[in-house]
Amino acid sequence: MPEISSSKIAVIGLGYVGLPLAVEFSHKYSVLGFDINQERIKELRDGHDRTQEVASDQLRNAKTLNFSAETEDLKTCNVFIVTVPTPIDSYKKPDLVPLLKASQTVGKALAPGDIVIYESTVYPGCTEEDCVPVLEKESGLKYNVDFFCGYSPERINPGDKVNTLTKIKKVTSGSTAEIALFVDQLYGSIIEAGTHLASSIKVAEASKAIENAQRDVNISFVNELALIFDRMGIDTTEVLEAAGTKWNFLKYKPGLVGGHCIGVDPYYLAYKAESLGYYPQVILSGRRVNDTMGVFVANKLVKLLIRKGHKIEGSRVLILGITFKENCPDIRNTRVVDVYEELTDFGMKVEIFDPWASAAEVYEEYGISMADEITGHYEAVVLAVAHHDFLNLNLSDFTDQKSVLFDIKSTLPKDSVDSRL
Repeated sequence: MPEISSSKIAVIGLGYVGLPLAVEFSHKYSVLGFDINQERIKELRDGHDRTQEVASDQLRNAKTLNFSAETEDLKTCNVFIVTVPTPIDSYKKPDLVPLLKASQTVGKALAPGDIVIYESTVYPGCTEEDCVPVLEKESGLKYNVDFFCGYSPERINPGDKVNTLTKIKKVTSGSTAEIALFVDQLYGSIIEAGTHLASSIKVAEASKAIENAQRDVNISFVNELALIFDRMGIDTTEVLEAAGTKWNFLKYKPGLVGGHCIGVDPYYLAYKAESLGYYPQVILSGRRVNDTMGVFVANKLVKLLIRKGHKIEGSRVLILGITFKENCPDIRNTRVVDVYEELTDFGMKVEIFDPWASAAEVYEEYGISMADEITGHYEAVVLAVAHHDFLNLNLSDFTDQKSVLFDIKSTLPKDSVDSRL
């Protein structure tokens, strides 16, 4: 095990999680930022971060941070932090391919005494049951004899410039008591908010899984309320505002639940539970409700158009925003796509406009060509993402009194829209 002061850290995966971590560690240690995407490496070397999580001057001032796509360069490091994505497949089962491939890459670079820390969100037991065997096979080394592991779940909130990496308390753990202390002190050297040392890797893994499952269930509750109150003709936002006057009411809002965590992580926990013979009812019921919201919005919009005398087929619809949250370019697992696809199935001409999202990434990921600008007249406008850019738009420039305005985010004045969640 290396001395903390002599740690040479490799961060594997330079996305929303890995890059800010690499930059922060580089303030105190020698850091290698590794990614298999050579275009990403070139951008970072040129001082540009497409995720907009790290400013150009931060990249240029990180003098002890180097970037590479060459696996041979990993052999100069003794602490490896894996921050690759852990998505789900088309059957909503965990897709561990990126994680296991990253483990193969790290395993080839391991030397005796090295430490591998995982930050990717997984189900409890994944690190030691799935990743460690790959590390052992590729390195020829023995776990907890020749090399060691830790787990410290990521808590990055994309687009949040207030609750940044160093200001969010970090859960840490290690495969032995000594390694756990090393991992805790390593992160403690950069995390201003402090750390919480979990008793085991499994506990740390589980803590991450339930963080997002809890939020998912809470949001599904208010989403279900929105479905119920819509049938009653009651405004859900007004109900929540009234209930929120009680000090212990949890102020969640209805909406489309996507992104890299909340819309994905509950399936990891459910998968592990089912493998142990328990079928989780609350977790999966919440997922089912949240997964229906895009279709609900689309069908509600169609009904509103019919009431205003519009012909559905051929109607122009403008969707404002495709990222999974406001003021952020992250399009991972965005559920705005559900609204788009449902409206398109009705034969409507649907355009998506989002100045935050990369048109190339949206097309590559979802096969959708975004509009470069807002042009002409629309029979319907859907505010799907509350970007600052949209809140100052003059909607009357491209709508009229017969147009339908649907505010998914409930950010516009109630009397200016036809419906909201």
